[in-house]
Order: sequence, then structure tokens, then C-alpha cells
Amino acid sequence: MLGTPLILALRGLVGASPRWIGCQPLTTTRIYFANHTSHLDTPVLWSALPGFLRRTTRPVAAKDYWGKPGLRKWFADSTFRALLIDRERTDPDVDPLAPLSAALNDGDSLILFPEGTRRAERLPAEFKSGLYHLAMRHPDVELIPVYLENLYRSMPKGAHIPVPLTCAVRFGAPLSHVPDEPKAAFLERARAAVVALA
Repeated sequence: MLGTPLILALRGLVGASPRWIGCQPLTTTRIYFANHTSHLDTPVLWSALPGFLRRTTRPVAAKDYWGKPGLRKWFADSTFRALLIDRERTDPDVDPLAPLSAALNDGDSLILFPEGTRRAERLPAEFKSGLYHLAMRHPDVELIPVYLENLYRSMPKGAHIPVPLTCAVRFGAPLSHVPDEPKAAFLERARAAVVALA
């Protein structure tokens, strides 16, 4: 299995050391949501999880990038078991969150980047609504904020080779569930939880 060599390579190149600040690595079904600055974000966050969690944690990734034939798609399918979604909704009758809900119902955890696209900034932009809708559908799933430190400098948008830098993955405390919370308030609270880990 290529997971182990990939993890060793990432840790040797960028560190990718996990720091469990507000929670512990547990088998509880979770959505890990993080800032998004680099193509390394998905493999680095996934590799920061202990092995027993990697087996049941699936990244949510953009089909237009990770779904193209070649090495990326092979890694997405065989190593990460990624859930590939379209960033642009073209058919109003198709629920883009249905595969994510199905995975959560099956007991898998998810890795999600609520900004929807990468940006070369230290702090995340406003979150899109997918995280909110998943949280409302699955109130028993833990929402874990994650901050990826330094990846925006190690491999920023447009770069093809990462610069060796010490990066860290900080896991925060679960976001509390507030019944009937307005979408805008939830999304700002979720973003603030990631920012607080910066």
C-alpha cells in the first residue's frame, strides 16, 4: 500500500506534524474542515491522522482536479478513497451532497475545505454553504476545525514542486451544534474556529 511511503515522504518534506489541541484522535464519525491554500492540503491533512482513522476518513475533493485521468486520480481512488464532487452545480435535480451524506451514514469521516477553492493567504476566506447543510443533516457528526500551517508557503497556488518548510496540522475542539442556527452565523462561527487555530 502506497499510503505509508506517501506519509513518510510528506513528513520528511513538509513536516505535516499533527497537533491535537482541542480534541483527541477518536473513531467518532467526524467532518474535519480546514483552510485551503495548496494542492498538498488533502494529502497532508489525511496523512496527519493516525492509521486507524485514515482507513475510515475520506477527503472530499474537486472532480475537475482530482478526477482527471492519471496519477492524481489513481491516488484519489486507491489511496485516499476520495469523494469527488463537481464544484459547479449543473443539474438542479442532483443533490451534490448526497455522496457525502451516504459516506457519513456509513460511518466514514470526511475531510472538507469549505472555502471551495485554494487561495494564497494565511487565513481562510468566507465558507461556502456545504458544511452548513451537512451539519444540519447530520447533527450527531462531530465538526472538527483544522488549521494547516505554512502550506500556503510550501506549495502555493501555481507551484508544482513544494518548498521544504516545517508545516503543522492543528486539530481544534469540536464545533458545538446550535439548533436552528442561521446559515450565515454558523459559517462565520466555523470559519472563526479555524482562524483561532492559526
